Amino acid sequence: MPTFRYKKLAYVALNVTDTERSAAFMRDIVGLQEVDPATGELRFLRCDDHHHSIALYRAAAPGLRRVAFEMESEKDLDAAEAHLRGLGIASRAVPARECELLGMARALRFSEQTSGLTIELAAGLAPARAPFRHTLTQIARLGHVVVGSTQYPKTVAFFRDRLNFRVSDEVNGWVTFMRCFPNPFHHSLGIAAAPENRLHHVNFMVTDMDDIGRALYRLKKHNVPIVYGPGRHPPSGSVFLYFLEPDGMTLEFSYGMEEFPETGPREPRVLPASLESFDFWGGTPPDPRFASTGRIAIAET
Repeated sequence: MPTFRYKKLAYVALNVTDTERSAAFMRDIVGLQEVDPATGELRFLRCDDHHHSIALYRAAAPGLRRVAFEMESEKDLDAAEAHLRGLGIASRAVPARECELLGMARALRFSEQTSGLTIELAAGLAPARAPFRHTLTQIARLGHVVVGSTQYPKTVAFFRDRLNFRVSDEVNGWVTFMRCFPNPFHHSLGIAAAPENRLHHVNFMVTDMDDIGRALYRLKKHNVPIVYGPGRHPPSGSVFLYFLEPDGMTLEFSYGMEEFPETGPREPRVLPASLESFDFWGGTPPDPRFASTGRIAIAET
């Protein structure tokens, strides 16, 4: 088992067809704070006190560009790099100029071969110039990202066996929820079975149950498609609400999540492959548009 340690999901980079429109949605509907400098090609937004949580890149089609995780220290980044080299997995250092743009000291990138997902491991995330200001929603953090894979069991095995992710729960054959050890939250990454390699959804965790209710009515007021929920997930215990951003990619607000101790955690559970394993409240099934848009982009490595 690898010994390097993670701190958190650092940021998610998305390809969008109109960066101005998508940034406005993230700011004015979701409640993120835009970060300067902004350009037509690239926009940054944040929901914590680091440089950014979401990076928006202009592209011809929407999609998942990369997923970045913060390591606990530069030593952990060094250990991860050596581990990848020992496995024969090619990685490359992110150039210093790009690291500066992304607000981090060092980073490396590599590709998860079964899904094509570009993964970035980073150390030394720069603090924002000022604390994050809550506006529409009391967002606590960027919570997790779920990725759809055509080779679901192999993708799960890669993160579990090679990257020191720990399985928290599985909905049998459908999705596996994993935490980047020793981050305590039930999952910072999910891998779902899918007909193509694509984004499933990006999650933002909120601080209060009322945030879910307020978001529900705000989304309806602005005619934002709500594609699943509200409901409560049996695996993590989270109350959820899923909706679409302007390009049709799925975002989620959630409240509450099981946390795992570093030592002596419970064993992962395998829940039956049924809709009841996704919603305690037994609401309507997801809209067909749920988790249907946003192919994984061509690897950047």
